Amino acid sequence: MPLNIIVLIKQVIDPDIPTAEFKIEDGTYEVTTPLTIPPVINGFDENALEAALRIKDAQEATVTALSLGRNFSMDVVKKSLSMGADNLILIEDIHARSDFDSSITAKIVSAAIKKAGKFDLILAGRQASDWDNAQVPQIISEYMDLPCVTLAKSIDINGNNATVERQLPDGTEIVQTPLPSIITVSNELGQPRYPTLRGIMSAARREPTLWTPDDLGLSEFTLTSRLRLTDLYIPTSSTACEIITGEDAAAAGRNLALRLREENII
Repeated sequence: MPLNIIVLIKQVIDPDIPTAEFKIEDGTYEVTTPLTIPPVINGFDENALEAALRIKDAQEATVTALSLGRNFSMDVVKKSLSMGADNLILIEDIHARSDFDSSITAKIVSAAIKKAGKFDLILAGRQASDWDNAQVPQIISEYMDLPCVTLAKSIDINGNNATVERQLPDGTEIVQTPLPSIITVSNELGQPRYPTLRGIMSAARREPTLWTPDDLGLSEFTLTSRLRLTDLYIPTSSTACEIITGEDAAAAGRNLALRLREENII
């Protein structure tokens, strides 16, 4: 029997764009960027997809990428197919609901995983580069009563168990977890593979499965956030420069030393 792997991916604002390009809409706390700068798949999620594809390279497996969001860019989310995923499921949440509430995100994704059918392993990135909460996979594990292993550097499947090498601040840890489980993957796994030309052409011809929260049997009441975002802003910074002069370079140096002493810097 092939192993059924679900990989959670998220479309995010490109974290490498200049800060000056970020805009926050007044009163909505929505972050916008110029239309000329496309979104990307969260980098850690690409690591998770790479982990799934390495398992698929080693044994018979089916890889399904699953994403929740709004205003999907097909060229972006289809990258999972061009890299080697077999299926792509998109849950389109058309409501103006921000995804900073991890419990709501986890509730929708958990329902989608159950609807997708049998699975043996769920992989996700260690965190997303937009909110950096690193909470959704752990909450999914609670909703679905699954063991959860975080910060995976490598994953080996041995029958009905997974052996995971975890990346810790002061070294590594080897743990074993029964399947099905949910595992979050860190960038220490290594560079994700590049899509091949054949993969890109194949992905262009394939259409994802599209669901909404209504298709998952979730009502708006159950998806009401218990959190309220009170403010969201781009930090501002200022600099001040004072030019120290003198009759010559030596005098300027002495004046600088005196000024620094006045400020208790030296």
